[in-house]
Amino acid sequence: MRAWVYDRLSAKASSDHYDPHTGFDWPPALPGDEYWFSPELLSVHGTEYADELSDKQLCTLSRWESVNFYSVQVHHIRDLLVEVMRRVHTPGFEVPSEFFHHLVGEENEHMWFFATFCLKYGGRIYPDDRLRPPCAGLDPALEDFLAFARILVFEQIVGHYNARLAADTRLHPAIRQLNRIRHQDGSRHIAFGARLVRLLWERLAEAGPGEDGRRAAGRCLSEYLRATMASFYSPAAYRDAGLAAGSDLRKRLLDHPARRAAHARVLHETTGFLDRIGVPVTV
Repeated sequence: MRAWVYDRLSAKASSDHYDPHTGFDWPPALPGDEYWFSPELLSVHGTEYADELSDKQLCTLSRWESVNFYSVQVHHIRDLLVEVMRRVHTPGFEVPSEFFHHLVGEENEHMWFFATFCLKYGGRIYPDDRLRPPCAGLDPALEDFLAFARILVFEQIVGHYNARLAADTRLHPAIRQLNRIRHQDGSRHIAFGARLVRLLWERLAEAGPGEDGRRAAGRCLSEYLRATMASFYSPAAYRDAGLAAGSDLRKRLLDHPARRAAHARVLHETTGFLDRIGVPVTV
């Protein structure tokens, strides 16, 4: 990556810096009779299961799906921080390491934001129940690529939600502000990540990983995309919302054509980018 790119992004990160402990107003409580999550983003949207729920039930579900959404981000950000810190100021990452410090600082603040929201308004952080695809033991260069590709695609996925939530006037201003801050920082992370991932893929191609390496990368990222989307369907959130048979409902929703189509819309930017650089993924 050219030095001027990370210099520009680092300067932007510095100019946009805020103190999360003093720059955010946490209301004592959020209204229980309002949406905490845009109805169109709920995991039941577009299905017959949504039609069976009253507006009050949908509001309740939005509360717990909101808590799950931020819980998922707490867990993903923790993984992100580990991966970045393993590589900061190491051979091959000399140029982007300056921006890594901004990335780590901002993501740590996001994790604090989301954990605070979950504990303050939901009384819990849902546990991490993701199924992790078996992608260990690969070539180190391929592992570097996959680490930052996963970071990028997660930023792109949650960015889709953050932008929608930040603009939804039906939501409490505190919820909109939380997502607006995340989206503002995430936009820089996506710009940075897209350049770094493309560079790492080009390096990998020059090293000649062959067709097996390309397929391994595509397989690992495909599984990651599916697992990430599935994490937004929480049996625990369904139970807290008073919906019966949470695990069975999750399976039925994940298999539902309307939800598969919704996933394709969320992942459109991500799959398009991976296709352009030559990474074969299926979702």
